[in-house]
Amino acid sequence: MPLLTVILVIVAVGVLLWLINRFVPMQPTVKQILNGVVIIVLVIWLLKIFGVFSYFTGVHV
Repeated sequence: MPLLTVILVIVAVGVLLWLINRFVPMQPTVKQILNGVVIIVLVIWLLKIFGVFSYFTGVHV
């Protein structure tokens, strides 16, 4: 995946999250949970794209 596409997706997710936080009335705890979930999903997506997440698939607990 081209680096420009990755950067555009990160910017789009950031703008969308900012719009939701700015204009959708929610309790602060719900906003924190939403922000945390979006960040975790974005980090996992980035790890999969760069091939780092594939190392964790072989680990069994």
